[in-house]
Amino acid sequence: MTDPRMNDGMANDRMVNDGMADDLMMNNRMAREALRYLGYGTQEADEDTLGMIRECFAQLKRTAKKRIVYRVFDLHLGEDGNIEIGNMRIESRSLSKNLKGCEKVILLGATLGVETDLLMKRYSCTDMARAVVLQACGAAFLEEYLDGSQQEIAREMAEEGYYLRPRFSPGYGDFSILHQREILSMADTARRIGLTMTEGSMLTPTKSVTALIGLSRKQEDCHIKGCEACQKTDCAYRR
Repeated sequence: MTDPRMNDGMANDRMVNDGMADDLMMNNRMAREALRYLGYGTQEADEDTLGMIRECFAQLKRTAKKRIVYRVFDLHLGEDGNIEIGNMRIESRSLSKNLKGCEKVILLGATLGVETDLLMKRYSCTDMARAVVLQACGAAFLEEYLDGSQQEIAREMAEEGYYLRPRFSPGYGDFSILHQREILSMADTARRIGLTMTEGSMLTPTKSVTALIGLSRKQEDCHIKGCEACQKTDCAYRR
């Protein structure tokens, strides 16, 4: 679905189907991510914890209503970290570095839905240990969904001759969290996937994310996991 007239004619509107990654199962990478969120680091988890992680992923697979929406905007990079994306004006040297060489940018919002919030709230009242594990698994589950969705977006953009940069969310570096509200508005997330924000700048549903992804004619190898998984510390696009 496209709407090139939205936002003064500068945006194309696309949506990744809710069926994307419906065959997602708990795997070793997701388990490692959940353990990382739980603070285990290199420490091995006991069987009870691993069992609870497996159960939580199974619950999320049954409960989560994964949805994502994104729009493509023209990008203008000025000097000293000044960025123009549609009608949004940003001052961020770290984001400007990430977007260097890009012609366009994707604004996206993704969520696991209010159903996941209700599941976590239920356990926070009855089983706090499981609630904590469920929070960690929810974060890993959302990241895995984003990675899979991003691969689909990358295939679509490749047909237009574009390659993706690592996704970059408000709150990274000097990219202010206050821009999150503009991203939600420009991507029309409230109407399209039920993703909104509280007065305290918290996303709701809570297991949600907003992000920017630069589109460049030059291919880079780091568009999925980005800087967290890369040891190349001298990369020009590193956050």
